[in-house]
Amino acid sequence: QKISPTATPSASAGGRAPHGFPELDFRSGARMEDLNRLIQEFSKHDQREYDDQRALEIHTAKDFIFSMLGMVQKLDQKLPVANEYLLLSGGVREGVVDMDLDELSVYARGTDYDMDFTLLVPALKLHDRNQPVTLDMRHSALCHSWLSLRLFDEGTINKWKDCCTIVDHINGATNYFFSPTLVADWFYQSISLVLLEVQKKPQRGMPRVEKVERNGTIISVILGVGSSRMLYDIVPVVSFKGWPAVAQSWLMENHFWDGKITEEEVISGFYLVPACSFKGRKENEWRLSFARSEVQLKKCISSSLMQAYQACKAIIIKLLSRPKAISPYHLRSMMLWACDRLPANYLAQDDFSAHFLLGLIDDLQHCLVNKMCPNYFIPQCNMLEHLSDETAMLHARKLSSVRSDPAEHLRTTIEHAKAANRLTMELQWRGSANNLPSPQSDAGGENQPDDRLAKKLQQLVTENPGKSISVFINPDDVTRPHFRIDDKFF
Repeated sequence: QKISPTATPSASAGGRAPHGFPELDFRSGARMEDLNRLIQEFSKHDQREYDDQRALEIHTAKDFIFSMLGMVQKLDQKLPVANEYLLLSGGVREGVVDMDLDELSVYARGTDYDMDFTLLVPALKLHDRNQPVTLDMRHSALCHSWLSLRLFDEGTINKWKDCCTIVDHINGATNYFFSPTLVADWFYQSISLVLLEVQKKPQRGMPRVEKVERNGTIISVILGVGSSRMLYDIVPVVSFKGWPAVAQSWLMENHFWDGKITEEEVISGFYLVPACSFKGRKENEWRLSFARSEVQLKKCISSSLMQAYQACKAIIIKLLSRPKAISPYHLRSMMLWACDRLPANYLAQDDFSAHFLLGLIDDLQHCLVNKMCPNYFIPQCNMLEHLSDETAMLHARKLSSVRSDPAEHLRTTIEHAKAANRLTMELQWRGSANNLPSPQSDAGGENQPDDRLAKKLQQLVTENPGKSISVFINPDDVTRPHFRIDDKFF
């Protein structure tokens, strides 16, 4: 018997239907309470608690990355002086930003890194309403655009000319198109140069640069601090204030976040990220990204649905990795559509994680069979239309095996999370045995790193759960950053 979304606690809390039978999943025969328990266990291993030492190591790495970007700006003044980065928890491989790249190296948590982040760094920051901008969507698939610098001032064009593809028109005018691949080339060279310089004069407590790698248009940096290894996927982007016309109709619809957060918070800005469509020109085509809005929407998603999403994501990343067809970003879009489709009081049920997990798998299978996954912000853009029938059906069949035995797939996922944590713990144990320097190990000394920024950030993160925090750093004086939390400055 189906439990209604508003079932009384006595009927559903223990996973029992009103007749006293345990509530079962019709397809697999699994007990819902067993699946709920497995999802809880996965969350426990996946979301590790940080002690003070780990928190300080995370902030030391973040400090180092921000200082490095300040130095990149000083190299040739290309980056905006007062820049604003968006830091997302989870790497590009985790689907935190919509970039389906073929050239991503496979990194594994526990083996290659312990924590991962994505940092969106604006190469151009178009926040001035009087600045004319030409998004040229004539040559691109939906959700994509070329960016013309034709209307920009001479200074900007001269500064970025070497990162543009040039198209001459019949009337003799020259059009400069900002090139994602050329910008990524410049960014990788600049970061490599700065890191080389920094490593020539190492200071005590400074992170170890364990890897700097170009992955398509992303620069992946792995830093070691104490016994922690942090992966940063650094993405050069173009940042806009406001909202693009192509997504205007989405604002007219009713959404699950209505009344929970303001429209101003949701449409405060968008990005162009360096990702090409299936048939587009890599050197010219950017993808519209609503990462800033997604940070806000995440606040409105219940913890039980988020747990189901994380568990489902862990299952599909392993299962559907070859041939590449589905990214965690597709799953995130389906979750947002589900939030619009289903009643809020149903999605708020604490003990419904199992229902949500099975529902997400069903949704994903449905999308594959129909080769249809609309972008949440631009629904007319189907993110799966390029898939071959053969690939779509292969993945749909793999998901069918998950749906037949979700408990077994959850157990495998839990074992993977435990193994990754064990590897991390072993490294930490070996590190402390070998006395690896940690950011706290500097007792005085003239090169003692300034951890005031780290402590300030830590305090702001603790006091403002769920809020979007940006750090502004003046590259000429990195000792005095200021912070923006949502729209307030500190």
